[in-house]
Amino acid sequence: MTEEYAVRPPGGDSSQKSALVLTLLWMRDLMFSVFIAIAVILFLYQPVKVEGTSMMPSLTDQERIFINKFVYRFGIRDVQRGDMVVFYYPQDPSKSYIKRVIGLPGDTVAVEDGVVYVNGNRLDEEYVPEEYRDRQSIALTVVPNQHYYVLGDHRTSSNDSRAWGPVHRQYIYGKAVFAYWPLDKLGLLP
Repeated sequence: MTEEYAVRPPGGDSSQKSALVLTLLWMRDLMFSVFIAIAVILFLYQPVKVEGTSMMPSLTDQERIFINKFVYRFGIRDVQRGDMVVFYYPQDPSKSYIKRVIGLPGDTVAVEDGVVYVNGNRLDEEYVPEEYRDRQSIALTVVPNQHYYVLGDHRTSSNDSRAWGPVHRQYIYGKAVFAYWPLDKLGLLP
């Protein structure tokens, strides 16, 4: 009779062990996925929301984009004229701005009646519609070493280098590369 009590019903202990093993495997995979997501966001791509109209029509208010943080951080590519960059606002580093790079270190930048000149040559800015161009003039500025002159595409509503000067390289932390929301804007950014 004692042998009958020693026999366990089928699936008793082994099903509990396999449920525990499956739970542990699931938790391991979840933790690995979270680690990969954190690494991607910290070092490669970060989702950001555009706030404001200063980059219209290229980027609109509340649009969601990915920025590439890797490309500038590890020297894969230098900041280039025309890049839409995300940077800490020099006068309040708790805020981030997105603008287009117009002037590189050593360039001269001037604005005459709303037309931008870089190194004495008129800059072709097809991304700035005529109705978004303001008519102000800004005296010739020499962009210092390790600095970049940045402007918003919607010139009449942009707070940019015209107001507070060129941005130091140390403040630039990403390049806008891909729009994902709204869906009609889905795709690579020019």
